Amino acid sequence: MKKLHVEKNSVQETLVIPLYARSKCSSLYPEIFKDDTAEKLMARVDYDFSALDKKQSFFTRFAYLEAACRQNDIAVEVKEYLSAHPYASVVNVGCGLDCTAESCDNGHCKIYNVDFEDVISLRNKLVPKNERTETIATDVNGNEWLDVIDDENGVIFFAMGVLYYFTQKNALSLAKRIADKFEKGVFVFDAANAKAVKLMVKTLIKQAKIDNVDAFFSVNDVEKDFSDFGKHKVSAKGYMLGYTDLKFKSVSPLYRALAKVADGKMGMKIIKIEF
Repeated sequence: MKKLHVEKNSVQETLVIPLYARSKCSSLYPEIFKDDTAEKLMARVDYDFSALDKKQSFFTRFAYLEAACRQNDIAVEVKEYLSAHPYASVVNVGCGLDCTAESCDNGHCKIYNVDFEDVISLRNKLVPKNERTETIATDVNGNEWLDVIDDENGVIFFAMGVLYYFTQKNALSLAKRIADKFEKGVFVFDAANAKAVKLMVKTLIKQAKIDNVDAFFSVNDVEKDFSDFGKHKVSAKGYMLGYTDLKFKSVSPLYRALAKVADGKMGMKIIKIEF
């Protein structure tokens, strides 16, 4: 099969680098989340990853651990929801080339992958679909795409590593629109406190049209930050240790100690909104 060539400094590059990271997560921490699809897709991409291969530092490996935990957390929530609602819809908001929804496919659910048109164009070239999978090319800040989602048998939305790119106002608005529109379902996503987000977005500030870093989405107090969500139940669990104790051979004691700091002082968490 012919490989898809990806140029440097292109939109495609911004998608294959996270793909590379997910494949590293899978190879380094298979006990946490084994992403077979990421490893297969890597073989279909023609891109020079040598520069990334040289950047395998202590903190880079910890970043891969964070990403593996996040995939596992979201997958646990999706599978748990599908165990109670086997014919529900699973919606990957800001999907990129991620296939977490497909990894949770129970053979009955519907899967929607939602992202910008140029992202979906690349995804359709690389990621195979079945009759229960649909891609939606749109700006998720709009409302029209929500009308496409079938929630007759329940629905679980998830956003993974996506809302950090949103302003506080836009992230909360998206979550509120989803929660208010659908009668039964959940929305699950990762978040962190303002201190952690300031560290995360240092490399994004020059590219984003936001002058104040405090405008980026963060969650310091779940009850306070989601006070406008009324009847909707909002809960949170630790991002790194909330779903697993990380007591695996692949995870050093020092990394487990850093994981406690991440969940504690950095406020890294998985938020779940039930509606």
